[in-house]
Amino acid sequence: MEIKMEKIYNPQECEKRIYDNWMKKGYFHEDPDPNREPFCIVIPPPNITGKLHAGHALDNAMQDCIIRYKRMMGFCTLWLPGTDHASIATEVKILDAMAKEGITKEEIGREAFLARAWKWRDEYGRTIVEQLKRLGSSCDWQRERFTMDVGMSNAVTEVFNRLYEKGLIYRGNRMINWCPDCKTALSDAEVEYEEKASHLWHIIYPLTDETGELVVATTRPETMLGDTAVAVNPDDDRYKDMIGKTIMLPIMNREIPIIADSYVDKEFGTGAVKITPAHDPNDYQIAKRHDLEFINIMNEDGTLNSNAGKYKDYDGIKARKKIVEELKEADLMKEIEDHTHNVGLCYRCNHTVEPLISLQWFVEMEPLAAPAIKAVDDGDVKFVPERFSKTYYNWMNNIRDWCISRQLWWGHRIPAWYCESCGHMMVARSAPDVCTKCGSENIHQDEDVLDTWFSSALWAFSTLGWPEMTDDLKYFYPTDVLVTGYDIIFFWVARMIFSGLEQMDEKPFDHVLIHGLVRDEQGRKMSKSLDNGIDPLEVINQYGADALRFSLTIGTSPGNDMRFSSDKAESARNFTNKVWNASRYVLSNLGEDVPQDIKDVQLNLIDEWILTRLNETSKEVCRHMDSYDLGLACSKAHDFFKNEFCDWYIEFSKQTLYKGTALEQSSTKAVLCKVLKDSLKTLHPFIPFVTEEIWQNIPGASESIMMETWPTYNADYIFEQSSKNIHDLMEIIHAIRNIRAEMKVPTGKKTLIVLNVSKESEFLTTCDKYVESLAHGNKVVFAKNIANYDEYVSAQCLAAEVLIPLGELVDMEKEKARLEKEIGRAELEIKKSTGKLSNEGFTKKAPPAVVDREKQLLENHQKLLADLKNRLESL
Repeated sequence: MEIKMEKIYNPQECEKRIYDNWMKKGYFHEDPDPNREPFCIVIPPPNITGKLHAGHALDNAMQDCIIRYKRMMGFCTLWLPGTDHASIATEVKILDAMAKEGITKEEIGREAFLARAWKWRDEYGRTIVEQLKRLGSSCDWQRERFTMDVGMSNAVTEVFNRLYEKGLIYRGNRMINWCPDCKTALSDAEVEYEEKASHLWHIIYPLTDETGELVVATTRPETMLGDTAVAVNPDDDRYKDMIGKTIMLPIMNREIPIIADSYVDKEFGTGAVKITPAHDPNDYQIAKRHDLEFINIMNEDGTLNSNAGKYKDYDGIKARKKIVEELKEADLMKEIEDHTHNVGLCYRCNHTVEPLISLQWFVEMEPLAAPAIKAVDDGDVKFVPERFSKTYYNWMNNIRDWCISRQLWWGHRIPAWYCESCGHMMVARSAPDVCTKCGSENIHQDEDVLDTWFSSALWAFSTLGWPEMTDDLKYFYPTDVLVTGYDIIFFWVARMIFSGLEQMDEKPFDHVLIHGLVRDEQGRKMSKSLDNGIDPLEVINQYGADALRFSLTIGTSPGNDMRFSSDKAESARNFTNKVWNASRYVLSNLGEDVPQDIKDVQLNLIDEWILTRLNETSKEVCRHMDSYDLGLACSKAHDFFKNEFCDWYIEFSKQTLYKGTALEQSSTKAVLCKVLKDSLKTLHPFIPFVTEEIWQNIPGASESIMMETWPTYNADYIFEQSSKNIHDLMEIIHAIRNIRAEMKVPTGKKTLIVLNVSKESEFLTTCDKYVESLAHGNKVVFAKNIANYDEYVSAQCLAAEVLIPLGELVDMEKEKARLEKEIGRAELEIKKSTGKLSNEGFTKKAPPAVVDREKQLLENHQKLLADLKNRLESL
């Protein structure tokens, strides 16, 4: 049969054409179907500032594998896509562009700035969506959402109002994380900590009664300008007599008390801690317990304000240097020691975060966290792997109120209005015309926007139409699985869980599938400084999307990091080529009239074995897919196609295709077609493009493999005895191949093969053509009593003893000469290594690694010599 498949698979030519056809046919979209079970995934929305990176590629390849599998399993599927407005990151991008024009957002005003932001989103924000399509993502793009579209914005406003009405959202002066570079508040989850080398400064604080002094150790001497107390542990005998006294704060010459608080660690530093309530979260809590004064010494840009006295307008580093000099000059610096400590950094710009007391909006978290913890406790939400629930518990059990206001313009503006006449505050679902208290029209909306994570926390239900009870929401919520990296559990997963429970009174998803990071081939995290990052688009351009997906998926395990290299991509590309070439071979040999149902054919031993393995593989892949172990599922599908279908069954089948009767040929063709089709289906979730392209060339196949039914396990096609027999046959062929390899027999040289078959393995007497063909035999003889046994090379298998005449394998005289030559070389190497190792000049002066290597070389050559002598003796 003539087929249209090219000799070489070209992903660059096929992939766009195939994806466009999928989109045109609407395969990714399904309406709610009450007669089918739903399966829904919501995409972790990538930032509109983003570009496809290795993490995106892994995360979305995994989601696509799952949704394609579930689609073929008959579920009514929805993979709901969308993007996130990313307040901080997007605003920074726009401000950078404006700076090049020499303008600021304050100069053009909020309305003009937001017009630029929306234009920026329209021009650049869809880049990553198009890149996800290149990966083959079968998202329902008809349902695509954006965190600031009208529906999502309405959902955000509704949730804010509901939480405010319940008293769970409030506005107040509290300690927050402040980024002086982005000039906005950050939540605890948006602060990343990094170890940095610094110092611990031991500063002398004189007692005001002149009875002594207290030495305080600090990592931030510049904040002492805002000290309002010094604290010691009440059980610290060194300081018991000082509690209640006062000290004179150096430089500021302000009298502050010595207080006792059990929070103080007696073992750290001097056991005495300076308390700066406005600039340290722990000091803030201590100050509240002891009713201390709060003195803010810092401006929003990180410089010091008038409360810092003569250090006003200094930045933190400059102030620190001058303060340390001044303390030294006053003889108040007792010691400076090296010290490494964690420094909080903004997760966006990597600038040092400053703790500040600021008027912000907060969500009270304890009432929301409790049911979210219970949902995981009770198993309503399951982490895969389960160990990541510990990370979740750790954050949720130690949760603090969530600062949700951001000092930005791009984002969901806080739905609160203030009356400039009477000062009344109004939180509402829509903008009021007048003050509800005094009737004044002189009102304005809060300038701040909400934390980006506030809107994405609602993603699982807001994307389905909430607060309206849409058909999609009723059918697809709760969703089934959330796929995400372990670095985002507290950012997003926890917030989605408590938001779903609070607003929908139901969990947002059943499972949270956690994957690791993509690292380089040495196991290092990818970074700009190491210049070891990969560009997934470059991999796609060079090897194809299937190769990228396959290389990211195979061998991965939930929660564990994976290593990526160009070698893996090349190996994956080679496998897609093997799938193509094997399929092309099968299709070119089918002919026109291939039986479509294997029930109508007469199966031989080989057919029964491959159908058994096909059934078992489909069942194994299903089991691993259902438990979200995609790496193992991918490996099983790969191993079956490559090792069993290609390397064995196709080779076995050639005997029938080329030499069998018409009936035998028809049967073999039917099985070849059946196995090819079903194995392509099991591979489709992992390599969708090449499997679709092949599918289009199969006679009588449906219009798309992705709309096919997954191969189901059929006990009628489990042939245990045939499977055992063929495994025994394969063992014999392996044994013969090993003998030939050890004897270095040329591939084209054929030999007599003698099989001493056990009574239980008499089936082998019907398999001589397979042994002869696959083991390079010119004849297969079955014999029991072998004369001149020493003239044969033998190997014992479970089903038979294999014997090959030694004279047919090698030219005896040439082989003896070759072995004697090899023995001489091995003896020479042993002599050289022995000489080195007996030389004290070498063993004492050479590096230990070099000496160890020489010892290993000696051992290897000694083993080789023994083997060569044994082989010569056998000749």
